Amino acid sequence: MNEIPLEVSVDDVCYLQGRPGDKPRLVDCREEDEWQICKIEGAELVPLSQFGVLAPQRFSDTTQHIIVYCHHGMRSQRAALWLRQHGFTHVQSMRGGIDAWADIVEPEMTRY
Repeated sequence: MNEIPLEVSVDDVCYLQGRPGDKPRLVDCREEDEWQICKIEGAELVPLSQFGVLAPQRFSDTTQHIIVYCHHGMRSQRAALWLRQHGFTHVQSMRGGIDAWADIVEPEMTRY
């Protein structure tokens, strides 16, 4: 079985989100105040500060493709590793976070 890389590029996430059919689940692990500033369409908020409590309630399919993002990509790596340690097999962190997304995909997005 091929090991799924922990990180995925913004370009790849954009491609996966834009293709027809089954899309990965997009999870924002920033905090509520950051979420209010900007977010990627279709994402859901699961703040890293509450991840250990909320994730078991929100995620049940351990084979579902989940892509986690944050501001720059550090917190999302921690969240992705947490999910992998809890049996989720197809979880990735978006390299560069929403900041890279704004650079590459949505330059009109509000930044902070």
